[in-house]
Amino acid sequence: MPKITPNLWFDGQAEPAAEFYIGIFPNSRITGITHYGEAGPGPAGTVLTVEFELDGQTFIGINGGPQFTFDEAISFMIGCADQEEVDYYWDKLSDGGEEGPCGWLKDKYGLSWQVVPGGMREMLNDPDQARGQRAMKAMLGMKKLDLAALRAAADGTA
Repeated sequence: MPKITPNLWFDGQAEPAAEFYIGIFPNSRITGITHYGEAGPGPAGTVLTVEFELDGQTFIGINGGPQFTFDEAISFMIGCADQEEVDYYWDKLSDGGEEGPCGWLKDKYGLSWQVVPGGMREMLNDPDQARGQRAMKAMLGMKKLDLAALRAAADGTA
């Protein structure tokens, strides 16, 4: 089976972005950097691509220029074990970025992330539809997801 590698387009910020991400995620590292040569199209010697791993997932950042930017049509979801992990990733990734609704944020490079606590999918898809709807209503009023508040809402004790 072929390996799928997300390729992220940056405007000259691929290396600092990779350094930012590897500083947040455990077991992460930069695995390779290529540079533009005399043939261009970027200035010779400047960074063309940065290959990096975030906890085992390979990514490539390319300095392609200003033609394309990130938008919410593509995001990366971080499934967190507990509220402590939600808080950690939310705080780190939103620093210099922009908080959005329902657990979504944009980091300082404009890349969208979803920071989701474990059990969220089960809560929203609870066989008791009223419970799932209460959790959904609570989530729609949040930026960073609060697992205790979501559970309380689902249980009807909020």
